[in-house]
Amino acid sequence: MIKPNVANVLLGHHVTEKSSLLRADSNQYVFKVIKSANKLQIKAAVEHMLDVKVESVTVSNAKGKWKRFGQDYGRRKDWKKAYVRVKSGETIAMLEGE
Repeated sequence: MIKPNVANVLLGHHVTEKSSLLRADSNQYVFKVIKSANKLQIKAAVEHMLDVKVESVTVSNAKGKWKRFGQDYGRRKDWKKAYVRVKSGETIAMLEGE
């Protein structure tokens, strides 16, 4: 297995109602990450790319949904998301809209 580069671990931030509430209440951010990434790689990527101190990382594997395309059925890809809690007093300005 190829070890992922720090810059390739994060695929983007995940914006939902739940992620907005987590950001406001408990200083957590939600990211889509590559499936082979572990917690240590995710922590290193966030600290390196976004210049914040990470307190904890929780990961979750999301199953792809079954969708209908005309008469055929298909399935979206499975993906992994990471809940990243940053130290109190720190924010990610790029995701806050500042």
